[in-house]
Amino acid sequence: MTSAQATRPALEAALRAAGMRVTTTRQRVYAEVARTPHATPEALIESVNASGPRVPPSSVYRALEALEAAGVVTHTHLDHHAPTYHLAEHHRHLHLVCRVCGAVRESEVGLADELVAALEREHGFAADVTHMAIQGECSSCRT
Repeated sequence: MTSAQATRPALEAALRAAGMRVTTTRQRVYAEVARTPHATPEALIESVNASGPRVPPSSVYRALEALEAAGVVTHTHLDHHAPTYHLAEHHRHLHLVCRVCGAVRESEVGLADELVAALEREHGFAADVTHMAIQGECSSCRT
């Protein structure tokens, strides 16, 4: 059973709790986000359309907005391009992006606790480090 199948009742409950309809497009987009973490909207449009009847790009974007508003999908900006999407139920994590090869790695959010605390203490700023990417060079590219 896939993650999308296992959480389909949760998806339906979340959409209904947010006052939204459960549509085929929302279900298909959710399934592709579950199958392809950190996918861009363009990649999701392509994979949704490869897996069944064609869905217009605008409908995929609207489905992503609805799924995010319902709290089941979230996005992150890994670079200066399009956001990438993953399931909100996926553990909170940092995104480490290699600016040389483009590899994306996940790391425990607790590693940034001191930074988050310092930003709060020094600036009264409550940072959400899970919504951004930390750019750098991976160990493979540094050698």
